Amino acid sequence: MMEHKRNQVLNQERVQALEIWLKTTNTKIIQVNGQRKYGGPPEVWDGPTPGSRCEVFISQIPRDVYEDLLIPLFSSVGPLWEFRLMMNFSGQNRGFAYAKYGSSAVATEAIRLLHGHMLEPGFCLSVRRSTEKRHLCIGDLPAATRQEDLLQVLRRLADGVERVSLKAGPDIDGVTAIVAFSSHHTAAMAKKMLVEAFKKQFSLNISIKWQSTVKLSPDEALPPRKPSKGLLLSPPRPPRYSLKSPQPSVLPPRMAHPPCVPPGFSRAVGGPTAAEHRHPPCSSAFSPGNVVFPASPVMLLRKMCEANGAGQPLYEMHYSHAGPDGFLYLTYTVYIPGTIMPLKGLVTVLPGPSATTMMEEAQQATAQQVLQRLYNNQFTL
Repeated sequence: MMEHKRNQVLNQERVQALEIWLKTTNTKIIQVNGQRKYGGPPEVWDGPTPGSRCEVFISQIPRDVYEDLLIPLFSSVGPLWEFRLMMNFSGQNRGFAYAKYGSSAVATEAIRLLHGHMLEPGFCLSVRRSTEKRHLCIGDLPAATRQEDLLQVLRRLADGVERVSLKAGPDIDGVTAIVAFSSHHTAAMAKKMLVEAFKKQFSLNISIKWQSTVKLSPDEALPPRKPSKGLLLSPPRPPRYSLKSPQPSVLPPRMAHPPCVPPGFSRAVGGPTAAEHRHPPCSSAFSPGNVVFPASPVMLLRKMCEANGAGQPLYEMHYSHAGPDGFLYLTYTVYIPGTIMPLKGLVTVLPGPSATTMMEEAQQATAQQVLQRLYNNQFTL
């Protein structure tokens, strides 16, 4: 019971000590998606840009210990290029952090000196090498897939895509792609959603896993392969909506068009080429076939309901649990006046700086799911 209370109550003395330290040392930290970050690089940095094996993973951190103790401790080994402390929305840390140095030698020294360090009685830090996985292996792609077309598709669907390398051979079904991302976070987010995105947009069942050892060759060419008929699939049809009264247009013009897909990738999955499009090219500013909506999904869903003569959607959100991946899981129920059944589902968000911020992000994710279900004809307005 006492341990549970310790984990739930914010230690105001520790928070005040952090604030004083930040002011007196003029240290700047920013909150980014459930973590507080220092540096990356810091304002004054004359060392090398970190390469591989330069980051350490720190766990077993007391929940009420902050950067005023951790940054000086890990800076004692060598200059920090970046320090990231994982936070939850209550203001406590989540028990782990990442420290990045300018070289792998300094990171090795940090592990040697600080692993097992007793930060306070009963709490010994665990310090080990961070894996920092930034590469995904996407399998079961069509044999006719071209590198530049796949890169364009991935950049439409996910953030942080840097480059793509394709692999094909006698022991590989179709084509396998090794995709490099700008960070572990962007790679992890892509891993969570790309399988479903390819299935919905192209009726294509891909496989995806972490790629641990990577030797990317941007200019690598594929050996000639015969197209695989089993993978020549067409992109999904645009949705049809049931309206309560005739209206000339109930959706923004782009919503009635199929998802934007590079012509080369359309040919690879068996879709129409650019010459066969009946509609003008659609802009990436808004397309319901994309998993990520650059415009506000909440706003778009509201406008869609208004255009169909329905009332504004009402959101009911409930916290479910925190997953081992650090994401918070929330259940939702969306009531749309004029529809028979409410819509229910589950969304995940990263912990934010406040409960309000977290709930706003969850509401956006919920509206995006509802829009996707509309697009796939899973229900009608």
